[in-house]
Amino acid sequence: MSESDRVIIVGGGPVGLFSAIRLTGFGIPVTLIEKALIVSDDIRASTIHPPTLEMLAPYGVTTEILENGIRVPQWQIRDHATGEKAVFDLGLIAEETDYPFRVQFEQAKICEIIDAKLRNEPLADLRYGMEMLSADQDDDGVRVRAKGEDAEEVLRGRYLIAADGGNSTIREQLGLAFEGSMYPERSVLVTTPFAFDEHIEGLSPVSYCWEANGNFSLLQLPGRWRASLYFPGELTPEEALADDRIERQLQDICPSAMPYEISDKRVYRVHQRIVPRYDHGRIVLAGDAAHLNSPSGGMGMNGGLHDAHNLTEKINEAWQGGDHLALFALYSRQRKKIAEEQIIKQADQNRKRMTEKDPAKRRKSLAEMQGIADDPARCKAFLMRSSMIEGLRQAAAIT
Repeated sequence: MSESDRVIIVGGGPVGLFSAIRLTGFGIPVTLIEKALIVSDDIRASTIHPPTLEMLAPYGVTTEILENGIRVPQWQIRDHATGEKAVFDLGLIAEETDYPFRVQFEQAKICEIIDAKLRNEPLADLRYGMEMLSADQDDDGVRVRAKGEDAEEVLRGRYLIAADGGNSTIREQLGLAFEGSMYPERSVLVTTPFAFDEHIEGLSPVSYCWEANGNFSLLQLPGRWRASLYFPGELTPEEALADDRIERQLQDICPSAMPYEISDKRVYRVHQRIVPRYDHGRIVLAGDAAHLNSPSGGMGMNGGLHDAHNLTEKINEAWQGGDHLALFALYSRQRKKIAEEQIIKQADQNRKRMTEKDPAKRRKSLAEMQGIADDPARCKAFLMRSSMIEGLRQAAAIT
């Protein structure tokens, strides 16, 4: 193979790394460039849904996730004041998947696992500490101008996967609209070793909760918990991250004689956005570069990994002589529709449910969710959607 006979991947997050291990598994050389000097240690997403575990399994990644993560056979929506809850049992989808549970495991550790495997793969050329400056294409391939520690370099390949995140440089250079909106609240993600499950009766490892003045979610990770706290949009980032404000909210959730130990805290605004199409000749977008959604329901990273799974399948077909334009257009049709109608829509519904302030509407919503959870047929249908299985089957039917 010539030096240009490869796929260039921009972005060393889970979407880029999963694309790399999939393509090398097909026998296709890749060059991955990532601006950061090392694999990111940013926790970010932490929920892994059943079909994602299935996709990662052939590469030995799922085995390591199951050995080190927390299995979540049930998750819940609860009224924190009364303790009333709707509990969703993933055992109801056991006939549909080999993994009838969620797993709580940090995004950064998934990246570390895949990166370690790629280090032993001769077809993988990993370039950390390299920033993409520009990308263009012609009838024969793509060209990426990138800057390393010492000098600029021009890389050539057949195709380019833009997995460079929500602030995608490639999306910007292509001049693509990123249509959508931003939610008014600021979200603060706090990580603490405090064992909420030892103090809150009946708490699931994944719990979405209403409280008197708002809402929060608690997600268990190995040896720690993550609390997603929501603050009014008029607060500055510094005000939202203030130690005393976070301490008060955590004490409201679960009183503690000792101040909370915080190992990490960060503030962000949540967007729901999507590009008009994912394919642009030999350049194709995946993950956050193509779409953003509320984290409620844990579908963002999973959706990006599902993009990578679909796209790399199409690249393999093109590598074998298929029409890349037709294949990439099919990828765009399949994944954009699911992002719009399943991922973004569900995440928005989840957010609206949990940010409802009216007590009467909350009681009605909880009663509706309890009705679903207590009806096996309705609950299974709900879990097929929320676990992202239905969306993948819908995508596969799109031609």
